[in-house]
Amino acid sequence: MRISPARRAAIIGAAVITALIPLSGTAQAAPTPAQPSLPAALSTAVERDLHMSVPQYLDRAALAQKLGRYADQLHKSDPHAYAGAWLDTNGTPIVAVTTDAAARKVVAAGFQPKRAQFSADTLNESLGQLNQWVAALPDSISRQIKSAAVDMLNNQIVLTVINSDLGRAISLPDLAAKLKVDLAPGGPGRIESAPIGGDTYVTTAKPLNRSISANQITVCSFGFSATDAAGNPLAISAGHCDPNPSAAGTSGAARVYLPNVSDIYASTQVGSFARSGLGNKADGLDYSVIKLDSSAATKGLDQPVVRGARGTTITITGTAAPVVGAPVCKSGQTSGYTCGVVLAANVSTKLYASDGSSRTVHGFADSACTLSGDSGGAIVSGTLAMGITSGSNSDSAPDCRTANLSLAADGGTVGFGMSVQSIVNEVGAKAPQGSVGSGLRIRTAQ
Repeated sequence: MRISPARRAAIIGAAVITALIPLSGTAQAAPTPAQPSLPAALSTAVERDLHMSVPQYLDRAALAQKLGRYADQLHKSDPHAYAGAWLDTNGTPIVAVTTDAAARKVVAAGFQPKRAQFSADTLNESLGQLNQWVAALPDSISRQIKSAAVDMLNNQIVLTVINSDLGRAISLPDLAAKLKVDLAPGGPGRIESAPIGGDTYVTTAKPLNRSISANQITVCSFGFSATDAAGNPLAISAGHCDPNPSAAGTSGAARVYLPNVSDIYASTQVGSFARSGLGNKADGLDYSVIKLDSSAATKGLDQPVVRGARGTTITITGTAAPVVGAPVCKSGQTSGYTCGVVLAANVSTKLYASDGSSRTVHGFADSACTLSGDSGGAIVSGTLAMGITSGSNSDSAPDCRTANLSLAADGGTVGFGMSVQSIVNEVGAKAPQGSVGSGLRIRTAQ
């Protein structure tokens, strides 16, 4: 299955989601001591896209993770009362709850409560029911539905439907949670392969040689460096990059090469796919785990760093969960560093292949501009690894300025990412003990 890194993303109705979290220029948290330094290019992107200073960006990223940890605790202790958590446009941490008792707990913890009708579990259950309903529809009808997402800020489910006669005529199911329909222009078209940015690699279903035509070579990127319980050097990337997913982890696994730009057939093998997933029913993730050869260590792929614009690097100090309102920056070879905020933490959308088949995937959405060639790159919040880019609504734009102008009427650019924590949890749960990927973890400096 060959899937374009960009056009495959029939992402959230940007007009709805982007309007929920407009960018802001002021963070509330006070600067913390001993903050890490960022590459100049990333600092420029933070100030340009988020209208924040670097200390404000790092502080708000840390605050988002503090909020996320508290939200997880409240969800576990009082699941019927917890309704979501996010940072508002001023960086204020908000926790939505369904009861007065839970609101008092939120205040005592130092956060701002907001009353809601439905719990987060109710919203997520309704999203699952909606996805099942969509999956059972005839293909001609299901293609009219672009995505479904939990909108915590408005305590509802947002369903994005193509603005067509058939799309507008769809009879929607009754759900416990309030359902909002957003009409979006256009529809999923035929998907063609395109280069992916970041730390570039090439791969083919069979060993690379001169009998393989150029259109059989897939170009993708390493997202984050990783390892497992056995100490294997690994890299996380996108699942759609694996041209031979059924053979992952076997002798027939697709090999991974560092590209030789002067002679692609002379590229150096640095590993092979050990595991991959693309919209499996159980997890809905677009991910791959690449086992690196020992030679890859000499290329720096065993270090906890992300390479970005003009070769600059940022050291990864941990992992982050997608929290609505959290500031994020992505690296990509096409658009370099661009920044935005998390728009939605729970999104379902479809990836379409050139043969017309599709897979439903689950991830998060952000407002960082993402162009064709950026997919597969790393998404960070502060210096924490949050996810890998899976797609966007702005792939066809020649640059981010054009993308922002052309998509302004629809709410701006929207990117789609896969949570690294979800990938780590998924692989850790399925990889047999002792096999490659068992005990998977992202390499960090701490």
